[in-house]
Amino acid sequence: MYALGHELAHTPTHKFDLAHMRVLLAALGHPEKNFKSVLVGGTNGKGSTAATLASILQASGLKTGLYTSPHLDRINERIRINGEPIDDEAFALVHDVVGRTAERLVSEKDLPWHPSFFEMLTAMAFEHFARVHPDIVVLEVGMGGRLDATNVVDPLVSVITDISLDHQKFLGNTIGEIAREKAGIIRPGGTVVFLPQSPEANGTIGNMVLGLGATAVSAVPYVPPVSPKSENYFSGKNADGAEPRAAESRARYRIHVLGKEIQVDSALVGRHQLRNLALAIATAEQLKERGFRQITADSIEQGIRETHWPGRFQVLPAKGGEPEYVFDVAHNPAGAWALRSTLSAVFDERPITLVFGVMRDKAVGEMAEILFPISAHVIVTRADNPRSATPAEIREAAHRVSSDVIETPDVSTALAQARNLAGPKGLIVVTGSIYVVGEAMRVAGARI
Repeated sequence: MYALGHELAHTPTHKFDLAHMRVLLAALGHPEKNFKSVLVGGTNGKGSTAATLASILQASGLKTGLYTSPHLDRINERIRINGEPIDDEAFALVHDVVGRTAERLVSEKDLPWHPSFFEMLTAMAFEHFARVHPDIVVLEVGMGGRLDATNVVDPLVSVITDISLDHQKFLGNTIGEIAREKAGIIRPGGTVVFLPQSPEANGTIGNMVLGLGATAVSAVPYVPPVSPKSENYFSGKNADGAEPRAAESRARYRIHVLGKEIQVDSALVGRHQLRNLALAIATAEQLKERGFRQITADSIEQGIRETHWPGRFQVLPAKGGEPEYVFDVAHNPAGAWALRSTLSAVFDERPITLVFGVMRDKAVGEMAEILFPISAHVIVTRADNPRSATPAEIREAAHRVSSDVIETPDVSTALAQARNLAGPKGLIVVTGSIYVVGEAMRVAGARI
């Protein structure tokens, strides 16, 4: 898979140059100009927001493309039409077209080096979308925004999700610096949908909006006045009057959209997901104003209900002597706090066996300080990815945490150890990296 380009950890920082991406796309005939798009950036929640928005658009009868990263199981997942991943034949076709074009450009000195892994995939996605003619495409920014490979499109709407510290090596060491990079997806005179967040991020985004003469749309009206511990939030009692199992918990609340009251009914649970859902709803409204009249209150309700975005606090119930699992792709401190909060809301004080693996360029120590103390057992492991931190590196980074840490060489071994420690009535939480979560879900037989 990594032969597509160069993985981030092994690529010079000068790869972040949209001029090179534009050269590649020009040689392909500018596929990015052949479809309408929404660009979703931010640090946390951009995948959930993009997936929910795409589901709403599909439920509205629109042929909808979705480009996200990274992937849980297969690389094809990153490029979708109406929820279905690109098939192997189409993937091979666009890989051949883009790969041959890139090789020619390098040989003719039009490009100084081969495009990166992410640049290749983004160009392949654009080429595929241009060939299959979707009504609209939802694009998730890979990293940053201003110089991200996706930022060559002219989006109808830009969306900025919550911003926190991540990828400081490339984006800056303060929230303000990172917000400036994320806000680089705003267009002069364009529209940006966002929610209030930290003062530093708010100020940076606000100044960008003013400087570009853009229109800022707040999603605040769609954030409900409930919390994950509220009786109005989760799905309530079962038909027999019993409390629902964690695997059955859904976010449920009523809001007014497009002049009608709807019930939000989402499998994406947690306080942070309320914000992501609100951003998707506000963006759908903006698209309706821009000519997509098929979008209605009913289709927004349906799209939210039908959103499938695995690995986001996904619960696999206990069965056949197996313990219960939670899979969550939290990969930075803000995501770790969100996971910790949701675990508290759903499982209260239940003992946790934690399986943790992470990429070495992440804030490993800080994530460990958030998650390790709430766990009865901590098992560290690594995914089959060249960027993965080794168990020894994780242990060293987590030296300030007093938890006993068990090192395992791979995800399968980590899960076997976790099952032994948790027992049939236990709770195993797998997190730290989407690659670790994806491998664990395959081993455990969870739906991807």
